[in-house]
Amino acid sequence: MNYFVTDNTSGAVRLSDIPELSYGEFYDDLAAKLSDERYHVAHYFALPDDRRMRFFCLLLDDAAGQVLVTSHAMEYYEDTALPSLTALHPQMHPFERDIAERYGIRFDGMPWPKPLRFPFDRYDRRSSMDNYPFYTMEGGSLHEVNVGPIHAGVIEPGAFRFICNGEQVLHLEIALGYQHRGVEAAFAATDNRLRQVCLSETVAGDSAVTHATAFTEALAKLAGRAYPEQLVRERTLALELERMAMQIADTGALSMDVGYQLGQVACEALRTMTINTTQAWCGNRFAKGLIRPLGTDHPLTAEKASMIRRNVAEIARRYDEVRHDLKSSPTVLARFEQCGIVPRDEMRRIGGVGQAARASGLQRDIRASHPWGIYASELRHEPIVKRHGDVMARLMMRCREVLQSAGYIDRMLAASEELLAGGSAVLPAPDYAAPLAPDSLAFGLVEGWRGETCHAVVTDAEGRIAACRVKDPSLHNWMALALAVRSEGISDFPICNKSFNLSYCGHDL
Repeated sequence: MNYFVTDNTSGAVRLSDIPELSYGEFYDDLAAKLSDERYHVAHYFALPDDRRMRFFCLLLDDAAGQVLVTSHAMEYYEDTALPSLTALHPQMHPFERDIAERYGIRFDGMPWPKPLRFPFDRYDRRSSMDNYPFYTMEGGSLHEVNVGPIHAGVIEPGAFRFICNGEQVLHLEIALGYQHRGVEAAFAATDNRLRQVCLSETVAGDSAVTHATAFTEALAKLAGRAYPEQLVRERTLALELERMAMQIADTGALSMDVGYQLGQVACEALRTMTINTTQAWCGNRFAKGLIRPLGTDHPLTAEKASMIRRNVAEIARRYDEVRHDLKSSPTVLARFEQCGIVPRDEMRRIGGVGQAARASGLQRDIRASHPWGIYASELRHEPIVKRHGDVMARLMMRCREVLQSAGYIDRMLAASEELLAGGSAVLPAPDYAAPLAPDSLAFGLVEGWRGETCHAVVTDAEGRIAACRVKDPSLHNWMALALAVRSEGISDFPICNKSFNLSYCGHDL
């Protein structure tokens, strides 16, 4: 068998149980599977293994709900170039670029062999933003526009190089990730479990719940422990609250970029109300401190559950009014419709995920294809899918998902009422010392508000975390933004960018 077959609810996998193929076998099998839409890669990374390099691949079968785990290896000093899968399936480009940049491994026929992140421990220290090989085109009527290298709003590094013919964008190349954060290395540099969880919350600050949940799910699998149902429900509630807050914030940001002040001001107020609800629950507006391994410091009380339910109902009611106003505004429709289109086939080719993929008609949603917790049982999640793939579709995805999340929260709190009557549920406290399975791999796979988020955690022979490899959905979707602006006027770049709202720091690990 070429794969160890598991799913998003099963435990850790012993490294010795993961099949190890020749690269030829791996290449042929993966090339064939990725031609079928039911498959896409959740993660593909390499780790030094004594005197050699071992490559791990997590392949998702979206039709069967399975996760297929396999590997291949090469001697550490072997200089053979591996045939590039990116040449056949562009969704592989960030993975192959990352492996090449970290370890100097060459992929023959790689159509875009460029640095991905500029990590502090990259193989070639001569590679820097100063000599990044931006794509160029020649022509007397063409000109280049540079944006960055620091984003004026979020104050994070991002270099955008446009090639334009007059006002029309012919090509956009995005270069990110040169803060040298070293987040992944920091997971293995400490045995302090609390510090590791705090690190996961900082991968992308606006996705603290998503990344902390993915990391602690992997820890729970390595510990061989299950959560009480109410704790799972509360974690799901936190994820949906985070989804509401950020989708509302993006609605306001898009309104601001086209001068629709009513939408901007209303959404700013509703986003504040949402994150203040989170703060009233756990003491932090972004829910830092709420997600902890194997337990919680902030179990819901009947009073807090009632407060959340009341606030969410009010937020949903007012936000629905904003949604109707947006849909009936000729000015908004004129700017958003037929702008920044990414066709479904292109989204599939680049491995697009999350709300951006669903806005293009590609149903990628871990809550439905690889559900965990109560998404499969209590909520029975059905993804919202749009088909136009433009800015308006991505906005309407947000609008519909805010209301869907509000409904889920109401249902979860209604299910908790009897349990919480008169007080709070008896839930375990966090466990920062639970032993982890040695020489094993576990993954946390979560649908955050941006999309598919994966933390793959590998332990050593003593059960310590030897490596944590993180995939934020932005890793795939930055390429979608580059495609969205082709043939658009450069003045439409801000609204295209806001319609994706991708993470700089989630990319820069």
